[in-house]
Amino acid sequence: MPLTPQRADVPVTIDESKCIDGCTLCVDMCPLDSLAIDPVGNKAYMHVDECWYCGPCAARCPTGAVTVNMPYLLR
Repeated sequence: MPLTPQRADVPVTIDESKCIDGCTLCVDMCPLDSLAIDPVGNKAYMHVDECWYCGPCAARCPTGAVTVNMPYLLR
């Protein structure tokens, strides 16, 4: 499955320039299994559009590559 470049319409975005190859901390923290590691590039990406906006994925990322895009109505 080809990856789409930085989609802004998904709840969680990953800055690939900051993402550490093979690191799975954000994937391991997601309670919905919404994040996955691309087998080709070894970078994290959001493979489903479901998110609880809970934030452990962003909090656990050691480089700050993960951003949770919280909708305005939930802020």
